[in-house]
Amino acid sequence: MDVTVRGAGIFGLSIAYLCVRRGARVAVIDPAGPGAGASGGLVGALAPHVPENWNAKKAFQLDSLLAAESFWRDVAGTGGGDPGYVRSGRLQPLADDGSVALARERSASAAALWRGRAVWSVEGAPRGWAPATPIGLVVRDTLSAQLHPRRAIDALVRALAASGVRTEPEGPDRGAVVWATGAQGLADLSAVLGQEVGRAVKGQAALLRHDARGMPHIFADGLHVIAHDDGTVAVGSTTERDFADPAGTDARLDDIVARARLAVPGLAGAGIVARWAGLRPRARSRAPMLGPWPGRPGHYIANGGFKIGFGMAPRVAEAMADLMLDGRDAIPAGFRVTDNLKACEGGHPSA
Repeated sequence: MDVTVRGAGIFGLSIAYLCVRRGARVAVIDPAGPGAGASGGLVGALAPHVPENWNAKKAFQLDSLLAAESFWRDVAGTGGGDPGYVRSGRLQPLADDGSVALARERSASAAALWRGRAVWSVEGAPRGWAPATPIGLVVRDTLSAQLHPRRAIDALVRALAASGVRTEPEGPDRGAVVWATGAQGLADLSAVLGQEVGRAVKGQAALLRHDARGMPHIFADGLHVIAHDDGTVAVGSTTERDFADPAGTDARLDDIVARARLAVPGLAGAGIVARWAGLRPRARSRAPMLGPWPGRPGHYIANGGFKIGFGMAPRVAEAMADLMLDGRDAIPAGFRVTDNLKACEGGHPSA
């Protein structure tokens, strides 16, 4: 079967890779090249939702996070690229007795909902690499993981090339066509459907020179702090709905870096190595949009992975390959394109 993937970000490349592995003839088309959009960022946090108020979307995410290790190991083995994946776990500071009580409740729910594959526990803050906490306690979860986004994209490109697939700037549609075109794709889809199904949200992140390799992911003061295995630490990110320069960094990123240094004292003297800004696709339903394109037979959408694209990619790729190659629909309620359209009609807040 022929599959044309339009978009060479994390969703598009992951879908292409699994389709190739399952015997499809695949073409990947992106005028800007691999990782040119949100997938070319710096942070790479693969983190779960809190283990409570369980639903099909959280179960889908759990399956994807659990599948990530084997997915990225296979990608690396196929093409020789290193995505920087490690299931590092995550630390989050606790501020008071109330937050400790809530964390202990979540520990019990994680034991049931995460099927014994990971834990959510209250522990004393470790020395050295840890978030600042006034009571000396943190939440540690062992489900969270991390990777280096740019290296992960490169690893997928290498794995596809090893299978004879290269990203091209243009080309015809052949067979099933999946549109994984990020922020611009949401704008295009909104124009076609005559209603806003999502929009671009700008993010800014920074890379600091600090060697904390092997240490857990930290989430503190609303920021992700990721210790990559190359001796750098990524911090981010902003969430900007109004912006003048989609690719420009500014004082808001300086504020992110300052907050990260306060939240993680070990970063106090870390200098900035790189800055990044870009547009991320956020569907109006606030969930990924997966499935057939309404009114366009043979065309499919995989978009809207706002902040969770890399964590969702293994399961998104599997679900889209199942749908396109086998006609098997395993997309959960809430992730379907039609669900997003209903959210628009219902007047849900815009992204």
